[in-house]
Amino acid sequence: MIPRYLQQIIQQSLRFFPAVGILGPRQVGKTTLAKQLVSDLTRPFLYFDLELLDDYQTLSQNAAWVIDTNREKTIIIDEVQRLLPIFPQLRGLIDRDRQPGRFILLGSASLQFLQKSSESLAGRIAYHELMPLQIEEAQSTQISVPTLWFRGGFPDALLAPSDDFWYLWQQNFVKTYIEQDLSQLGINASPSLLANFLRMLAHNHGALLNYSTLANSLGISHTTVQRYIAILEQAYIIRRLEPWFVNVSKRIVKSPKLYLIDSGSLHFLHGLRTQSHLFQHPIAGASWEGFVIEQIIRRLRNGVFPYFYRTSNGAEMDLVLVEGIQPMVSIEIKLSLNPALKRGSTESVTDLGTSHNLVITPQGGNLSVRPNWIHCNVEEAIKQLENLGLAEKIV
Repeated sequence: MIPRYLQQIIQQSLRFFPAVGILGPRQVGKTTLAKQLVSDLTRPFLYFDLELLDDYQTLSQNAAWVIDTNREKTIIIDEVQRLLPIFPQLRGLIDRDRQPGRFILLGSASLQFLQKSSESLAGRIAYHELMPLQIEEAQSTQISVPTLWFRGGFPDALLAPSDDFWYLWQQNFVKTYIEQDLSQLGINASPSLLANFLRMLAHNHGALLNYSTLANSLGISHTTVQRYIAILEQAYIIRRLEPWFVNVSKRIVKSPKLYLIDSGSLHFLHGLRTQSHLFQHPIAGASWEGFVIEQIIRRLRNGVFPYFYRTSNGAEMDLVLVEGIQPMVSIEIKLSLNPALKRGSTESVTDLGTSHNLVITPQGGNLSVRPNWIHCNVEEAIKQLENLGLAEKIV
């Protein structure tokens, strides 16, 4: 098992809260982490996977009896969003016998999970998001940043013995999502349409999100595309990065940018089979940008929010970190090793008023390239943000 930095944080929640919710995409390691957590607590556990018919029927018909007769155990319920009526029952059982660490609830669809569990378990549950591997986690197993970037952060894909096996894993992962999961989440379309939809999103990675263009290309309605995008976001497949435009008296781009969260899935959808193919492909720059943005976003502390900035006259910044209504850090991301800044970047910093600014390239060096600008790699950038109090430190 690859050590996950959330493990210690979730352990603390288990010592206080009766229930802990772990949300994240499929195959990210939620089940493995949950079983490791109860092992560390030296408490017996009972595991139910609601994708298995027997487990689903057991809990849907006899949840109260099963839980009541296993009070000394931590009960892990996987894919809990498949049995939403269980949440009111859990509330009653918790209130009748409130013990810390009694339930670990795993879910891969955030909106349904959060809505139902928040209604029933408010004050009784702590939530944590487990996402694909971060740089420090991958490096703990001697995996380099370029390998993590190319293969993405799903543990089984990252640890595949060859790129051929990595490609096969991605192929089956995407196929499962298209043929099973997305229909269960509410995307009722043919597998061929969904496959085209995902490929179109991959080709729009890092670009402004235009619902009408996507709808016209697929032959479906504008509102249907919006609904599909929302579902994919809830399933942790994509991320929408919103523009920053508060208190700026300029003509600002107000459409969000779209990114696939996992860089490995992005590369598979572009048909890339090796890292050398990636460097020769037009998507390489946008892929590196999305990879860096995702690594930074996952480390931001509470109260710090990510945006991008773009005006109609050419000022542009890949990532802006905002606390309250105050932009704190501007970040330019380049695949080129040359840290030279364009006029659009310097104009953005003038507009935003940030005194801490980073240009991130693969090589880095923590070098000052001009006043208030540091040239660094992604690991150095995260350290800079930690020192500024904007990012959480991994202990």
